[in-house]
Amino acid sequence: MDDRAQLAAERLKAVADSIARTAREEGRDPASVTLIAVSKTFPVEAVEPVLAAGHRVFGENRVQEAKAKWPALRERCPDVELHLIGPLQSNKARDAVTLFDVIHSLDRPSLAEALVREMERTGRRPRLFVQVNTGEEPQKAGVAPAEADAFIAQCRDTWKLPVVGLMCIPPVDEPPSPHFALLAKIAARNGLSCLSMGMSADFEQAVMLGATHVRVGSAIFGARH
Repeated sequence: MDDRAQLAAERLKAVADSIARTAREEGRDPASVTLIAVSKTFPVEAVEPVLAAGHRVFGENRVQEAKAKWPALRERCPDVELHLIGPLQSNKARDAVTLFDVIHSLDRPSLAEALVREMERTGRRPRLFVQVNTGEEPQKAGVAPAEADAFIAQCRDTWKLPVVGLMCIPPVDEPPSPHFALLAKIAARNGLSCLSMGMSADFEQAVMLGATHVRVGSAIFGARH
């Protein structure tokens, strides 16, 4: 096991402590914030120390990578909760519904319909976050803020999908807080209690603005190659 992997448990504790401290400063229960350890691109050897430290909530960006990595790990740790935080192609919906407990990247009708079909086929109903493209960046996935209310309503009323919250990834060249605040506003008016926002560089700001799920990778696992 390399030094990066050995440091993972210490980094995990530091991040968790920071989340708890920020939550308490905001008058929130630290338990109201779920830390998703984003293990994308990291091998099993890097994940094992985090599992050994007792952490059980992990995030992956790609269905194929998760499919190769997680079934064996889950045999040892069946209580793992696995989140898909990257974009999802409709043709990968079958694997995603089978493998993941939570999907953060619902953003278009074709994907909603594919998820409905797979949920009906398998009986599994992963919790869903609608991804909102708060910066309206053309290269980024997510529904536009102006279209979010209608899409959320369609997901609930037409497709009867288990939408629990919203997710965003702010533009890298802008302060994240206005984007977090916008996401929280859209969620509040739609009666959604979960907010997936904040990554290694800005998770504390996200917690301050109501994040219930923060997606932290490099602050736990180290820099990606």
